[in-house]
Amino acid sequence: MGHHILAINPGAGSTKVALYEDEHSIFEDTIRHDTDDLLACPAIIDQYDLRTNAVMQLLQTRGIDLSTLAAVVGRGGPFKPLKSGTYEVNGLLLKDIMEGNYQSEHPSLLGVLIAHKIASNLGIRAYFVDPVSVDEYWEISRLSGLMEIPRKALSHALNVRMVAKKAANELNRSYPECNFLIIHLGTGITVAAHLKGQQVDSSNANEDGPFSPQRTGTLPTIPLLKFAYREGNSYDTLKKKLNRQGGMLSYLGTDDMEEIEKRIAQGDKQADLAYRAMIYQVAKEAGAFAVVLKGDIDAIIITGGIAHSGMFVDRLKSWIGFLCPTFLVYPGEGEMEGLARGVLRVLRGKEETKIYQ
Repeated sequence: MGHHILAINPGAGSTKVALYEDEHSIFEDTIRHDTDDLLACPAIIDQYDLRTNAVMQLLQTRGIDLSTLAAVVGRGGPFKPLKSGTYEVNGLLLKDIMEGNYQSEHPSLLGVLIAHKIASNLGIRAYFVDPVSVDEYWEISRLSGLMEIPRKALSHALNVRMVAKKAANELNRSYPECNFLIIHLGTGITVAAHLKGQQVDSSNANEDGPFSPQRTGTLPTIPLLKFAYREGNSYDTLKKKLNRQGGMLSYLGTDDMEEIEKRIAQGDKQADLAYRAMIYQVAKEAGAFAVVLKGDIDAIIITGGIAHSGMFVDRLKSWIGFLCPTFLVYPGEGEMEGLARGVLRVLRGKEETKIYQ
């Protein structure tokens, strides 16, 4: 029997749970949380009991024998800046989360808490893999243009690095030998430059880059200031508008890309304009990160949920195809697989466990 690994990935309105035996998925399920229950929690950390109980109920319903588990792994959140790798959950990490010592608030912070709870009851180890806060930036990548506001290394690091390793394998090369331009297309968008196995720069889906289904991306600074002061909005209201009510949702009233493509097919000119503009912004960002790699690109990798759309991918290729002839598309967000594979590398002795400190 192989290594049984339980993976837990909390998102905005759901918690994904998967069980793997080595690289093979035994099951993957998504718990949909009641919006009112989540809104009743003043802070993300207050959702811990609700989500933990839901995970335990799912495991019980599926009849999972927890005693067979070799490890439990949770999605790593926007912790302090960390190198890529697989980390064991330790007391310092738990303390930092409980005391608010992290870069931003996101449900992924709860992944390691739930994993630790289950693992500690079983006497096994809990891990996290390639958290949102993976930071391998060059020093020049950190300067924004205003000394008081450095650029943060926050990205879809888990899925991005997993597909990078898949791509290297497909090219019959090792990941540290390759240069990749990677585009993660989801609710938020990450465009990243991977140079010889390190993510030396990337867009931050919450703060800059192209607009996405829900997020505004980079905005003109002076008009943004005028908008904030004119409207008299609070910080929380503005943050919600920029990160949850922007992008396609702002222009079209929906963030459902399938619905938007149907509108385009029906002749909706505004939907077509917004769709083309989003692709155009992604393409411009890809061009910027091609410069980071000085044009030395082994493959352009496209991933994330929107990568399921042949229409979107084909139109994006029409803009950036000249950058590199090799395009590899890995549709979906393989975060659960990335979590399991990260732990498996440690359990098999192929990778050393990193220490959160």
